[in-house]
Amino acid sequence: MTTTTEPAPTEAGRRDAGEPRGGRFDSSLGLIMLLLLVVVAQGPVRRALSAPVAQSWMTVFTAVVLQALPFLVLGVLLSALIAVFVPPSFFARALPRRPAVAVPVAGMAGAVLPGCECASVPVAGALVRRGVTPAAALAFLLSAPAINPIVLTATAVAFPRQPQMVFARFVASLFVACAMGWLWQRLGRADWLRPPARPAFHGHGKGAAFWASVRHDVMHAGGFLVVGAMAAATLKAVVPASWLRGAADDPVVSILALAVLAVLLSICSEADAFVAASLSQFSLTARLAFLVVGPMIDLKLFAMQTGTFGRGFALRFAPATFVLAVLVSTLVGAVLL
Repeated sequence: MTTTTEPAPTEAGRRDAGEPRGGRFDSSLGLIMLLLLVVVAQGPVRRALSAPVAQSWMTVFTAVVLQALPFLVLGVLLSALIAVFVPPSFFARALPRRPAVAVPVAGMAGAVLPGCECASVPVAGALVRRGVTPAAALAFLLSAPAINPIVLTATAVAFPRQPQMVFARFVASLFVACAMGWLWQRLGRADWLRPPARPAFHGHGKGAAFWASVRHDVMHAGGFLVVGAMAAATLKAVVPASWLRGAADDPVVSILALAVLAVLLSICSEADAFVAASLSQFSLTARLAFLVVGPMIDLKLFAMQTGTFGRGFALRFAPATFVLAVLVSTLVGAVLL
């Protein structure tokens, strides 16, 4: 009589058989526990949410998300169109072969995207995936939110008596975008920039692949947008307004203060000109720094760039962009304003 020894069931087999997973946290159980905690503590929660600081936080958070979301969706749609319908050979023909020349061409191309910084991040990611040199894609990433027709028109409306602000914003923003592209081409390393991930949609038609790409990017980029909006709302709620009044009296401090404020507030580039115009206690040069820095680096942008290109990239690219944007804004302001 021959005896056979059956192999021990694998971990996957035990899961298929319905065996409970020992030591693993069930997300649905965690959600139930959280809901029960909210119900039990609804009195303190209600009092906390009715506090002025909490109401200010929710107002800023909602405003940032609602301002940015339509343009994020626009960028995701453009990204999906590029990924699915545009052949890779198109970019080889459209951009010059030399990266040094491709950077300003890509920077000027940013003028045709009617969106804000949230739209430019997924589009720049799609350009990198399609083989565009990162230096050119990064120049587009920085220029598109600042020199497109909608933003320049909004700036002209916000500063009706200072038309030079429109030209100054265009010149400063385009110069920073091209300079950062050239700087990345010169000093950037391939291992600093993580190629943006793109899920494979093999076996799908172009229509199905397009909508699958849209769903993927909305969930991915939208999560980082929410994180950035939460950070911006938190800082906006705790920064005293008296600090702004004190900073406006010093020319150097006023420029740095509005540059930092642009990072913290994370205002959409279609709306930032009206905020800058309202800061009338500051000089035009300081307000120019606010308009140049904001569309290029703020909290939500840093979070989205981290999610798209990796944390190592964002930690190097964001500080360099901030410093260069402040310096160029100061020089352009001194000459044109």
